[in-house]
Parts: sequence; structure tokens; C-alpha cells
Amino acid sequence: MFSEEGTKVALCFHANKKGAEKLAGKLPGEYILIECDVSNEADMEKAFGNVVKKFGKVDIVIANAGIAIPKEAPIYEMESARFDEVISKNLKGAWLTAKEFFKVLKQTRPESASLIFVSSTSGIFGEEGHSEYSASKAALIGLTKTLKNELVRIVPMGRVNAVAPGWVWTPMTEQFISDKEAVLEALQTKALRRIGRPNEIASVIVALASDKIFSHVTGQIIAIDGGMDGRIIWTPDDIDLDKA
Repeated sequence: MFSEEGTKVALCFHANKKGAEKLAGKLPGEYILIECDVSNEADMEKAFGNVVKKFGKVDIVIANAGIAIPKEAPIYEMESARFDEVISKNLKGAWLTAKEFFKVLKQTRPESASLIFVSSTSGIFGEEGHSEYSASKAALIGLTKTLKNELVRIVPMGRVNAVAPGWVWTPMTEQFISDKEAVLEALQTKALRRIGRPNEIASVIVALASDKIFSHVTGQIIAIDGGMDGRIIWTPDDIDLDKA
């Protein structure tokens, strides 16, 4: 969507090179494809350097890299290696992304800048059996609130926000969504009674990044969750899984 709006795009990938190349091939505008591990500081420094070398500046960053482990594990059974892996990708990766972005901004000093973290409703309501994931996504909310004040010291009109998607149809969530009972339970908490689509998340991110549409919005967590509540508002009979 950014490319359709005329934005020059840097696509970063780690494990899925073919997927990144396939996506890049569909972009109508100018782009650069970069392989990097978001949890590796040297990789991130090199990635931002390559983007600046190609385009001259970076003024919009979407920190959306992350992982989720489908298998539930209560905290007393969870291995610390699992916790470390998720925190490294979801939190440290986002932190390093912001760090390198801010370093570039100090050099280039654009008129405006926008950083958007991809958090989750798991970081707002919690998610039983996935304490490591909830912790990583909740931490992004804290980063958003903190970095909005740091960014304006560099770029006076700079903005930092986060989106918090609920259940969304993506390859990463397929294993979760295949559990019909879990889906039914989740939909009972959503006013719209269905699962979100990737384009519904992307469209909000593109709008939020705009310094024309959302120029006075910063430090906000935008839930894109179909009206999710931390409580049940529908009975199972009210849910049509075929339309979810």
C-alpha cells in the first residue's frame, strides 16, 4: 500500500527470501530488498545504511517483524529459551529498529518522521499460555509512550504510534485459527464477530504514517480488533464461523 501511494519502500526479510521477492515483484514503485536479522544490531545498522545510500533518507519505519509460538505453555512449564527467542525478535528487534532509525534521523533531519510499532491485543488483554508473547507486545506500548518524547528532540514533528491487531488471517496465525474452538471463544469477545484481514491492518498503518492525515496523533495505541473486549459479549449461537 505504501508503494501505491508513491512511497519508496525498503523490504526487510530474514528467513523468507522467496516470499519477500514475490511481494517486491508486485510493487509498482521503487524499492530495495534487504536481508537482515532484526535482533542483530550490526545487521540493523547495515540495513539502515543501505536504505540511506539508496534513497538518501528514511522518514517512515514500520517495526512489524515478530514471531509467535502456537503451542500453549503456562509460565511454570515454559522454557526460558522460548521466552528469550520471542523477546529477542519481538521486543529487542523493535528496539533496535527504533534505535537505528533515530540515529539516521539525527544525521538526515527530515521535516517529519513516523515510527509505527506493530503490537497486539495480546499486549493489552493478555493471552493465557503465551506469557512471553504478551510481555513482548505489551512492552511495545511502553516503547511507544517513551519514544514519542525522544523523537521530537530530533524531529520536532516526528511521531511514534503503535497498532494493536486482534486476530488476523495471516500465515503466522494459521495454526491458531485452525482451532475452531479457540476461534469461537475469541469471536465471542469481538463486536464485529469476525477475524481481521491483512489489508485492514495495512490501511490503518498507511494512514497513521501520513503526516497529512494523522499529523497531530502521537503516542497512541490504535486497536484494530473488530471491537474486542476483555469479556464475552456474544454466545456461541451468535457466531457464524463461515463468515468469520
